[in-house]
Amino acid sequence: MKRMLLWIGVATVVVCGCKTQRIESEAATMTGGDPHKGKTAIARYGCISCHTIPGIRGADGLVGPPLTKVASRVYIGGVLPNTPDNLIRWIRNPKEVDQLTAMPNVGVS
Repeated sequence: MKRMLLWIGVATVVVCGCKTQRIESEAATMTGGDPHKGKTAIARYGCISCHTIPGIRGADGLVGPPLTKVASRVYIGGVLPNTPDNLIRWIRNPKEVDQLTAMPNVGVS
């Protein structure tokens, strides 16, 4: 399921202003993910319910932060330094990181 997380991450990068095929290709090469599968995963896991995600139909939630410029943020969830491993940890089980977070465990393994 680490690939699923990578797909979500790649899709987030791609749909947030990186529209060219070259960028998609570079992102896929760097992460081993597939931006197109990531878009599907974003919808399946309900990310669209809470987050605004440009380029994803129906992703206009206001509960969580918008998923734009994620790579440039210092912290994930306001508590973890922004690293790929910490993003995976956060997505898999946010309550384990911060019991008070509003982000639910959506079942990404």
